[in-house]
Amino acid sequence: MKKTILALAVLGACAGGASAQSNVTIYGLVDLGVVRESGGPAGSMTKLTSGIANGSRLGFKGIENLGGDLSAFFQLENGFQADTGTLGQGGLLFGRQAFVGLSNGFGTIKLGRQYTPIDDLVGAVDPFGNGYAGRLQNVFMKGYLSRVDNDVMYSTPTINGFSANVAYGFGEVAGSASANRYVAGSAGYTSGPLFVRIAHQNRNNLIPSVVGASANTAFGNATNDKNTMLGATYNFGVVKAHAAYAITKTGNVGTRLVDATDAMVGVSVPFGANTVMASYIRRNDKSANNRDADQIAIGYNYVMSKRTTLYAAYAYINNKNGPVFYTAGSAIEGGSGNKALDLGIRHTF
Repeated sequence: MKKTILALAVLGACAGGASAQSNVTIYGLVDLGVVRESGGPAGSMTKLTSGIANGSRLGFKGIENLGGDLSAFFQLENGFQADTGTLGQGGLLFGRQAFVGLSNGFGTIKLGRQYTPIDDLVGAVDPFGNGYAGRLQNVFMKGYLSRVDNDVMYSTPTINGFSANVAYGFGEVAGSASANRYVAGSAGYTSGPLFVRIAHQNRNNLIPSVVGASANTAFGNATNDKNTMLGATYNFGVVKAHAAYAITKTGNVGTRLVDATDAMVGVSVPFGANTVMASYIRRNDKSANNRDADQIAIGYNYVMSKRTTLYAAYAYINNKNGPVFYTAGSAIEGGSGNKALDLGIRHTF
């Protein structure tokens, strides 16, 4: 009996020590709403859909203090469709994020499936947070890579407002070290109300002659994409100003398929439990496709509680020199027409 009590006491002490050193959190978000899309070749559509403002998700994250200012951490995040219960991101179990890493005073290193530096910047400067009908990605740097598999990312600590990161995604294609490879980085400065950052990414898509597969066809069978973006925000208190400029170059064996510049200006205006968002985007496509476009968007959030928000948003895209190519989508969907109206609810836990 005494041995049993002693054993239980030892186990309890060990468990208490482990809990003091580690922390694991289960979290999630459910986003659902009604969307009215119009202006597409197939006609108008009204639907109940998931992931309008933010993709619905269930996640697990944790951190362990290893001592000496060193910590280990992980994050596994599943995306799902709340309207149907199906998996998102093409059916991946943890399609949103899946990484492990280490951090100390010298910075952070993460390994796994991660958001790209470009996508982090888009989310930081877009008044709509790259969601709703008015998200930047409808026309801005259309087709850029938002997540990378097999990725190693190093992020510096913030020193006097300055920070930077670099990322490398392994292509893992036999016979070619460059096929499907991803290289990126960003650097920026934050001080009080000012945020400014520049990011660049270069990806080599699958090369059919090497791997026997189809290359990315988003812009005409491209085998190399380059995106560079400069973004900034300034918080005046009563209003927050947003601005961004980007250059996109997509090519295939020396042939330029996309050579475009994008510019965005926007505002977000908080008052009490309310926030109004608005933006204007201009895309200038300098390639032979000449797919120029303008987007105007407006949105509204009402915070009902710490965890629940009601929202509405509307976007209109003027596609020039051709049929509807750019469409008004949402955080996880591309949309079907050049106009969209959202009415929805987002709940976090």
